[in-house]
Amino acid sequence: RLAPATLQFALDSEPGVPAIVVLQAGDLNTGAYDDFAALVPLARARGAWVHVDGAFGLWAAASPRLRHLVAAAGTADSWVADGHKWLNVPYDCGYAFVADPAAHFAAMSHRESYLLQVDGARDALDWNAEWSRRGRAVTTYAALRQLGRQGVAELLERTSALAGALVDGIGALDGAEVVWRSEVNQGLVRFPAPGAGARAADHERHTDAVIAAVAAGGEAYFGGTTWRGQRCMRVSVCNWRTTGDDVARAVAAVRQALAQVSGRK
Repeated sequence: RLAPATLQFALDSEPGVPAIVVLQAGDLNTGAYDDFAALVPLARARGAWVHVDGAFGLWAAASPRLRHLVAAAGTADSWVADGHKWLNVPYDCGYAFVADPAAHFAAMSHRESYLLQVDGARDALDWNAEWSRRGRAVTTYAALRQLGRQGVAELLERTSALAGALVDGIGALDGAEVVWRSEVNQGLVRFPAPGAGARAADHERHTDAVIAAVAAGGEAYFGGTTWRGQRCMRVSVCNWRTTGDDVARAVAAVRQALAQVSGRK
């Protein structure tokens, strides 16, 4: 999370220089949310444009249990979110929101003599960087119509709970440890190398070897990441079909991979 003092120092060190402050709603590794209530006014007071990267985390606003994470995010200037993550629509689907329509229009619109302009008509090329694209809004509309407000909230809360159970279940295995457990659907675990003399490089290799062994087993798939200098395995649950049984199977797959890599029986 961005510390207010750090942001203030950065903006005050070059006063008057145009600046864009990018805040996060749901970090990719830890699911962390910036303190929008503290950071947005600070940036706006110094003339900066405030953008919120909410690729998956902005959806927390739909959940009564999770919306406190995005408190005051609505005071920013622009926001983005993805539909192909938590909403489960096909890939290549994202949303951009800009509070000032004039700024959005000025950044995106383009005029040529061969293009038709109709007063009062909303033309996609005035609001989107792409002039030719498929109807991404159709799948989004269908998903939201099918789920409804309560369905979206239930999806967020259920997958977040399953992610927490997955982090806890893997972290409880012999040879594994929890690095980060969040309120949402992200988490981190790692697999320290066995042996008293193991070093940081050994832990990294061992963690990557376990991740590879899990993937090779075909039962579950996890990606690797480096966070604060430590090699970790990312836990992320987005799919609407994920169940508690899936979590148990995934934990069992990690247990088997750990035993295989560590030489345990």
